[in-house]
Amino acid sequence: MTNPDEIAAELAARDVAVIALTWVDNSGITRMKGIPVARLAHAAHWGVGASPVFDTFLVDDSNVMGRYAGGPVGDLRLVPDLRRLTLLAGQPGWAWAPADRYDQNRDRHPQDARGILGTVVTRLADQGYAVRAGFEVEWCVVPSDSAPAYGMARAVEHSDYLRTLMEALIAENVPVEQLHPEYSPGQFEVSFSPQDPVGAADMLVLVRETIRAVSLRHGLRASFAPRVVAGGVGNGGHVHLSLWRGPENLMLSDVGSSFIAGILERLPALLAFGAPSVASYLRLVPSHWAGAYACWGHENREAALRFVTGTVGERESAANIEVKCFDATANPYLALAALLSAGLDGVSSALSLPEPVEVDPASLASPPPRLPTSLSAAADALEGDPFFASELGVELVDTILAVRRGEVAVFDGASEEEIVARTLWRY
Repeated sequence: MTNPDEIAAELAARDVAVIALTWVDNSGITRMKGIPVARLAHAAHWGVGASPVFDTFLVDDSNVMGRYAGGPVGDLRLVPDLRRLTLLAGQPGWAWAPADRYDQNRDRHPQDARGILGTVVTRLADQGYAVRAGFEVEWCVVPSDSAPAYGMARAVEHSDYLRTLMEALIAENVPVEQLHPEYSPGQFEVSFSPQDPVGAADMLVLVRETIRAVSLRHGLRASFAPRVVAGGVGNGGHVHLSLWRGPENLMLSDVGSSFIAGILERLPALLAFGAPSVASYLRLVPSHWAGAYACWGHENREAALRFVTGTVGERESAANIEVKCFDATANPYLALAALLSAGLDGVSSALSLPEPVEVDPASLASPPPRLPTSLSAAADALEGDPFFASELGVELVDTILAVRRGEVAVFDGASEEEIVARTLWRY
């Protein structure tokens, strides 16, 4: 159903009062504007006003000035994608739709992350390729527990909460593959089936907000931050990608190897998209399964790129690459757009992969290079690589650099404990 009047009538019949229109800003925060159901047709045709200043918002809601964004002047229009409109099972009386941002001349805003990802997907399709993408969603709930990591005891302690969450995700047509306790106290993970890239990013936003809503209704508070406790193991935001040509999964071919090589070559700059917060670098350390080294390996959870081979008999369909160095502070649309651009460039350039690393890189006498160890270093890597400005737009990359350096300044001199405390409930 895509006719806004028909959708509005259906929503009203289901006692929906508010529709949340969301977009994700350059600091990784999901922002929203809500409209009453009766305004859906108007929003679909004309959009909902929103300032472009959010392009320069930082995680603490302060903002910076960039060459192409910032300040009080200007207005955009949020246009909901009705194909993705979903009743929110975790928020009774609410529905949700991701929004695309346009200017008042109906041209796509050059910093609209969702539109940028769509453009990259079209570029892939023009060369005969498609990508299937998925995210692992990790979060911690507070109050937490002391049950064993990955243990059934933790699921038992939170069984009503987890059942309600699963019911909500199923009601929202999220194709859940698995749900399980994770390593840290109160930590869980849910993953869903691979989608087209835009659909995967949309679904990630939906899943996170559903987790947040269901948690609150059970007296819990959910955090997706890279660090929840100073010195502990934080939340990742691992991305799974596979490259296809028609029905053929190319990840076991030379083309697939070149796709991975393109991502590996640009990982330092890619961190400015996928590990975009000061808190990201509290998590991105060796021997924490965070992927702190610029290398790849078969089922190697310490490599930045883990090649997932799949089980014998299904490898031709299951093989994919997992990007382990990304976390949940990333704008998922920008993270995928940057990854796919780098991978496609690797294919176009017929890049070759180096030898895989099949042990913990930290155990080697001469380990592979470390990825950037700070947000400042990742921003420098992005600025030093003109590729992303040419592929994703000068306006976007310039603004991202302003936002990243703004957040470096905001947290300058802060201890790990202070960084954790100031970011815990922002993500």
